Amino acid sequence: MQVTLPVVGRPWVQIEADGETSPLEVPADVVMTLLKAHGALLLRGFGTNLARMNDFTGQFCSGSVFNESPDRQLLDAANNIQSVNGGTAAFPLHPELSREPWKPDVCFFACLVPPRALGSTTVCDGVELVRQLPAELRAALTGRRLRYVQVAAPEMLEYWLGTPEPSDAQLAAPPTHCPYGFVRIGGVIGRWFTRPVLHTPMFTDAPAFGNFLLFSRYYNNQTGFPCLDDGTVVPDAWLDVIKAVGDALKAAVVWQAGDLLMLDNSRFMHGRTAVVEDDVRLIASFFGYLKDAPVNPEEPEAPLWRKSNFRPPRR
Repeated sequence: MQVTLPVVGRPWVQIEADGETSPLEVPADVVMTLLKAHGALLLRGFGTNLARMNDFTGQFCSGSVFNESPDRQLLDAANNIQSVNGGTAAFPLHPELSREPWKPDVCFFACLVPPRALGSTTVCDGVELVRQLPAELRAALTGRRLRYVQVAAPEMLEYWLGTPEPSDAQLAAPPTHCPYGFVRIGGVIGRWFTRPVLHTPMFTDAPAFGNFLLFSRYYNNQTGFPCLDDGTVVPDAWLDVIKAVGDALKAAVVWQAGDLLMLDNSRFMHGRTAVVEDDVRLIASFFGYLKDAPVNPEEPEAPLWRKSNFRPPRR
């Protein structure tokens, strides 16, 4: 196999088969060494299919998370392998499931059926994005936190608190495994958690940008989710600069059948270009938790999602 390290305009390590017929022929220790150093790998020419994808991810992950967002096909229910989102719209850069406290460690994407045209997956190194921000904006973001607040549906309350109608005392003292704080405003219960605007990835001490802000603002057209730690809206001027830097840095994976993309979800963001109407493009996705992941101080002790394949309560 041939290993090519990242270059300007291609931020991933490219591993191309030279007679190999399965991604399992790439030594797992080599994969992890490259992932820790560079954060993104593309395995090409190894004939990845659904079964090989499952076997490959099993080498590295102790469990995975189901993404309950709509318009995904369930390709392998037992192993939480789904298609990516359907539709044709382009997606802004985001880490997977950064809108929830169980953001996975790694993302795997396998091209089962390549698009006829367009439909590329875009990737961007969040560490490099921070390096290229103007110094004044980087200073303004340092030390700030994002607050994610949503309505707590009865199913959520039942799952985390054991009752769909908790008392004020239960809201004030959730179980230690619960990742949320709660607040009652009138007849509505809200759930919330916070994360740094600039966070520390798993395998480097350099700060990275990777959260739900760009997707929320530029795709969902939401201005208050997430908000800053003081409850104010993140300024448009900040996000416009961040988006411009990210758009300049992002690179497109032009899919070929059998490709397998592995991303450090604590460091890299991904998105996509527009998809052709009625395209047969089929990209499988798996969002996993590494067996030997560093302890994340932002997570509760012994988080449920790291114990096995995790299915959050339906929103």
